[in-house]
Amino acid sequence: MSEYLETTIDKFIFRVAADRLYSSDGMWAFRVESRGSGRVRIGLTDYLQQLNGDVAFVHVKPVGTELAVGDEVAELETIKAIVGLCSPVSGRVVEVNPDLDLSPEIVNQEPYGKGWLAVIEAADWEVDRAKLLDPRAYLSAMQSQAREELKKE
Repeated sequence: MSEYLETTIDKFIFRVAADRLYSSDGMWAFRVESRGSGRVRIGLTDYLQQLNGDVAFVHVKPVGTELAVGDEVAELETIKAIVGLCSPVSGRVVEVNPDLDLSPEIVNQEPYGKGWLAVIEAADWEVDRAKLLDPRAYLSAMQSQAREELKKE
């Protein structure tokens, strides 16, 4: 079970899992330790899923797709918008969450758990890792983004 950093902004509570790294645009990366591989599980943050609303469909790039950091790895369809999600690491998609087809709402219900998107065989995890934010840095960036969103309303 992961520990979380938590913040409340207006009436919303946002959680940041303390055991992973983050891109500034709201994607997380977690190194999967399996036989010394450079496999990295990715997903979207609690903030990003709350910002975009109830997920109706998730379309993840198929297994075998080569990605660079910032390439679109998935597309999320919600009541509010269609959102392109960018990969926080470079490499090849080796697994797609099979539960997303029948239960896309798990992205909303468990963004850090069962709602993960894909596993990527990282081309160079150490290089990509150095560019990602630690949980406290992401929490700070997310708080700023959330406050900016509130000003728009």
